[in-house]
Amino acid sequence: MLLSIQGIYRHGKIELIEQPTNVRDETYVIVTFLEPGMVDLRERGITEEQAAALRAAMALFAEDWDSPEMSIYDNYDAVKASI
Repeated sequence: MLLSIQGIYRHGKIELIEQPTNVRDETYVIVTFLEPGMVDLRERGITEEQAAALRAAMALFAEDWDSPEMSIYDNYDAVKASI
């Protein structure tokens, strides 16, 4: 499962901006800390043209990924175990 939810780090804890759905208690997470503000793509060696190409490439599957049928992957391990 891959799910992204924004949060804020305060006093040693992550406060989620929204409550995740279909996520079991005790599920492991990976936290990535981002500096406030926008990510500077140029600083990371990504040109405007490369960023536009990446956005266009990702847009090709965004409609499929957001379709209701893809919700099966929200609980993939449970579905896989039941087969």
